[in-house]
Amino acid sequence: MMTGFEWTPEKVEELTKFWASGLSASEIGRRMGITKNAVVGKVRRLNLAMRRAPAPPKRPASVVTLERLKADMCSWPTGEPGHPDFMFCGIPAVEGKPYCSEHCARAYIPSTRKRASAAA
Repeated sequence: MMTGFEWTPEKVEELTKFWASGLSASEIGRRMGITKNAVVGKVRRLNLAMRRAPAPPKRPASVVTLERLKADMCSWPTGEPGHPDFMFCGIPAVEGKPYCSEHCARAYIPSTRKRASAAA
C-alpha cells in the first residue's frame, strides 16, 4: 500500500466512478493503492450512497424453517444448521411423536431385546 496518499480531485473522481460501478471497497483500495478503510472513510465524507449487503433470498412458503415449524409438523432436520438450505420436513407428524411416519421409522429403532422377544 502506498503511504502519504493525498485525495486530489482526480483521485476523488476516480473513487466516485469506482464506487458508482459497484466495486467493493476492498477492490477499490487495491486499484487505488490504499486501504479499504481509507476508501470507506472518504466515501462517508463525500456522502456517497452507502451500499447494504444484499437481502437473503426469500424462501418459498413450502420451505419449513424453525420460525414456520408448528407442533403438529415433522421436525426432522435437513441440511446443515446455520446454512441457508437448513429446514425441516414439515409434513404432518404422527400423533404424539415429533416426526412423520417415514422419519419415525428411521428415528425409532426397536432395541435388540424387544426384537429377540418378538422373534421367540
